[in-house]
Amino acid sequence: MNKTEAVHYDKVRAIFDILNGKKEADLLLKNLNILDVHGETVYQGSILVYDKRIVALNPDETILKVKDVFDGKGLYAIPGLIDAHIHFESQLAHPTALAEAMVPCGTTTIYAECLDLLSAAGDEGATAAESLFKDYDKLPYRLYAFAPGKKTSASVTEAVLQMEPVIGLGEFEHFTYSSGDDDDFRKAAWVRAKGGFMNGHWGVTALSDMVLNYLPAIGVSNNHDVWNEKDIEKSIRYGFPTHIKFGVGSSEVIKILLRAIVARKWPTDNFMLCTDNISVERLLTMGHMDWIISLCAEMGLNPIHAIKMATYNTARSFHMEDQIGSLTPGRFADIVLTDSLSKINPLYVFKDGELVARDRKLLKNADIDYSGMCKQGVPGLDDLTADQLDIVPLEVSQDGSQAKVYLFDVYGRGHAKFYQEVWVPLRDGKVVAEYEGATLSRLSVVQRYADGKRHVVNGLFKGVHVDRGAVATFWPAPKPYFVVVGKDSAEMCHCLKRVDTYAGACIVTEDRVEKAVMPLEIYGVMANMSVSELTAAAGAIDAVLEEMGNRNEGEPVVNKLLSLFISLHRFRLMA
Repeated sequence: MNKTEAVHYDKVRAIFDILNGKKEADLLLKNLNILDVHGETVYQGSILVYDKRIVALNPDETILKVKDVFDGKGLYAIPGLIDAHIHFESQLAHPTALAEAMVPCGTTTIYAECLDLLSAAGDEGATAAESLFKDYDKLPYRLYAFAPGKKTSASVTEAVLQMEPVIGLGEFEHFTYSSGDDDDFRKAAWVRAKGGFMNGHWGVTALSDMVLNYLPAIGVSNNHDVWNEKDIEKSIRYGFPTHIKFGVGSSEVIKILLRAIVARKWPTDNFMLCTDNISVERLLTMGHMDWIISLCAEMGLNPIHAIKMATYNTARSFHMEDQIGSLTPGRFADIVLTDSLSKINPLYVFKDGELVARDRKLLKNADIDYSGMCKQGVPGLDDLTADQLDIVPLEVSQDGSQAKVYLFDVYGRGHAKFYQEVWVPLRDGKVVAEYEGATLSRLSVVQRYADGKRHVVNGLFKGVHVDRGAVATFWPAPKPYFVVVGKDSAEMCHCLKRVDTYAGACIVTEDRVEKAVMPLEIYGVMANMSVSELTAAAGAIDAVLEEMGNRNEGEPVVNKLLSLFISLHRFRLMA
């Protein structure tokens, strides 16, 4: 035997000896109500673990030798939960901080995009990926990653495709794959040759039916770009395993998707669950896949089907059902114990047969230093003047009493409502920030590094309201831009210039004094903080803005502002 064969010989011999009472197993979890995702039933039993994997169901305890025994006290045992599509950067938390918030919710596996961080890193994209994935196998969750399908050069994508734990190509950009971009052809060719997966961001709301054939025709593995019943119908008709996403959409969008699945009685084997983008604050207050499964059950889905959508269905979609997604011999011992199947309550979370979280508290985390990824800011707004942030009407009514301006809203209420042109009052030649009886704040979108004339877009904003002061933040991917919300151009300009001194940050100012700051030092997209530090910084921003007139609901303001860049890019509002 060669060395590899000898290792496997030892493993299979060890399992044989364990099952015959001649060798010690690692862990026995007993007194469980085990969910069988294959038969969609629950049965009483026990689970035996050795070398990170399940090796037996209901073993004969009269002959068993085992190091540790865990009494499940009649709790339900379900497979470790899986997020089928999540962006690392959207949480602003680095991988170990993300573990603090996510794993106690029962999540033991994620399929992750990292395109914004690698785009922000520019020519350092491959180096940034190596730093991001450093010691990934020590994390208390299972990580599978995707090389950027958009926002980076083809050379960065090619390099990242060769790394662990990368299993394929991330989502394409609608407007490049639909126009025949050669970089997209090369990226798709590389991953097809490698035999990896391709994440689908289908663009169903933006592209023609003929163009929509392209992604399934080249072998894209899934689609998470659905917003309504028609989108779902088309996605599954074209053969996509379809993700129902919960992070970026409003609660009403989410419920529309679930109502459609229930009403149309679509087979749930077609669906997986994912967050796409979700804040640490939402993870801490509402939960992760546990909350999503519970909402599915509340909306009328069979609870076992909902659990399968966050476990077995996803594992099968990525051809990993022999490793994760069910509580059966040979699979990794990723197990969640809950007292309900319809309202998931992750009391105990095991990854590889090791207890990593209990009572929504993380017990074990990796010790990884990400400080080497922190960058100094390179200012670009020295010549910005306040008057560049004044709203100039797109059009003035014939009688001079009204002006047409841009009106923006937060991304979470859907792309269709994000960007409009509306008529508002015009008095003494100046735009009045009022629409449909409500007083609004102003929003400016500002290019960081001007190439000739600086690109600035000004308008009104529904998502955040201030009576005074300003709040600004920055996002570098795919292009470095700021957004700032306020009432007064001079204050907004000052706030922007304060953010400009950082690699990235969210800052609140009042009377040109900083009131709250959240630095995003890791390439301008992540905070080098623990979860408690991160939530404290986000909470401080919200608290100061509340004093200045904002009444925030849902996600923290910093996450609301950062979500704007998704639609700003989609609607080509960045040069």
